[in-house]
Amino acid sequence: MNQVITHPPGSLELISGDFKGKDILSLDQFSAADLYRVFALAREMKELVLASQPSQLLAGQLVALLFYEPSSRTFGSFAAAVKRLGGQTLDIQNPEVVSSVWKGESFEDTISVFGAYTQAIVLRHPLPGAAQRAAEVANVPVINAGDGNNEHPTQTLLDLFTIYEQFGRLDHLKGLLAGDPLNSRTLHSLIRGLALFEGNTVYLLSPEALRLTREDLLALRSRGIEIVEIHSEREIPTDCHFWYWTRIQKERLSSLDEYQQLAAASFQVTPALLAERANREMILMDPLPRVGTIDPAVDSDERAVYLRSQIRNGLYTRMALLALILGKA
Repeated sequence: MNQVITHPPGSLELISGDFKGKDILSLDQFSAADLYRVFALAREMKELVLASQPSQLLAGQLVALLFYEPSSRTFGSFAAAVKRLGGQTLDIQNPEVVSSVWKGESFEDTISVFGAYTQAIVLRHPLPGAAQRAAEVANVPVINAGDGNNEHPTQTLLDLFTIYEQFGRLDHLKGLLAGDPLNSRTLHSLIRGLALFEGNTVYLLSPEALRLTREDLLALRSRGIEIVEIHSEREIPTDCHFWYWTRIQKERLSSLDEYQQLAAASFQVTPALLAERANREMILMDPLPRVGTIDPAVDSDERAVYLRSQIRNGLYTRMALLALILGKA
């Protein structure tokens, strides 16, 4: 059974208001104040982009995008963020095929090599804990762009920023998290982030086989967030502030047959479900890709933000984070 990585106390360097030169591996490094600092700068970045203003904030900076796992949004978002600020990227996708990894080079040596070329490394990897391993050998900051079923901290930055922009707060909120709590790193990180604020409650809706492990459920509840597991659409509270829908993580499952069985038992947002269980003030989110999660007929609903503000906020928050860790803001 998959399990969320729990970092031993002291194993992660806390940000504590100082981002410069630090690895970004987990939401556990952030305080509420740290998040608000990112959000304040993200708003400045948003204004810069919307005004089409050129920036040279990262001029002379080279960032490696080292992606061992396929990605389009995260890869493209980081590439755009660096270039919007006048920096450059060293793009390496599928390094096990196109680099010395194919010849037998160790993961640690690969990280050391690209750290020697650049000022920061953005890493996507299929194995939980890979970002921590990279940070232990790199001499430049490492940003975790998703490691297996563990965490995806920059996705959570943009998700929390989206919620914050909509409601003006991140406390005393009620959210529905649906799909694949067991394997979705975006859900793991989002729960961690929401737990930094008082009075938050999340409802987890998924097939039985994709629920959090009991150990993870208890560990996340111990952070002070209320977590309620539900079993059908009829149990969705009608006063949620947000719905967050995730796909079943096909690549984390043992076989195509298992995936097809779980997909048949999964839940989907439809116009009918919105009409029955949603309210007019809520927002509908999806970290994408959308695979069986949301009926395209919902896209025109004003509450559907996944292809609007949510995806755009990925650019603004990553611009802000890069500027902070590279000491330019």
